[in-house]
Amino acid sequence: MKPRITVITLGVDDLDRSVEFYRDGLGLTTEGIVGQEFEHGAVAFFDLQAGLKLALWNRKDIAYEAKIHLTPPSPSECTIGHNVSSKEEVDIVIEQAKHAGAKITDPPHDTFWGGYSAHFQDPDGHLWEVVWNPQWEFEV
Repeated sequence: MKPRITVITLGVDDLDRSVEFYRDGLGLTTEGIVGQEFEHGAVAFFDLQAGLKLALWNRKDIAYEAKIHLTPPSPSECTIGHNVSSKEEVDIVIEQAKHAGAKITDPPHDTFWGGYSAHFQDPDGHLWEVVWNPQWEFEV
């Protein structure tokens, strides 16, 4: 399998609320909710970086499409890592997430491995890590 990951889809319980959080709160760009004319089709896409999108889709519709039973959400299943270029940027992103309504589960702090990180949960409990790694460089 060649790695060609182009979309990360998060299952949400309230699509409108989640779009508002990511668009208005975190400032991600989107054309809004599309596919509402189809049963189980309403979804919102956000541009992340070249070739990668974030999709928000109702959890019950994901279960229907994948033919699995809808289970309770668990925030410890997966984290989304958002790497930034400085400690200060970690602080800025965490404040933005907090202002947008995120739950800060782990405030910004120096890590044991020499970096700086924090964690927050979106309105559906999805866990994000905002991290500065001094070994990785990113365009500002």
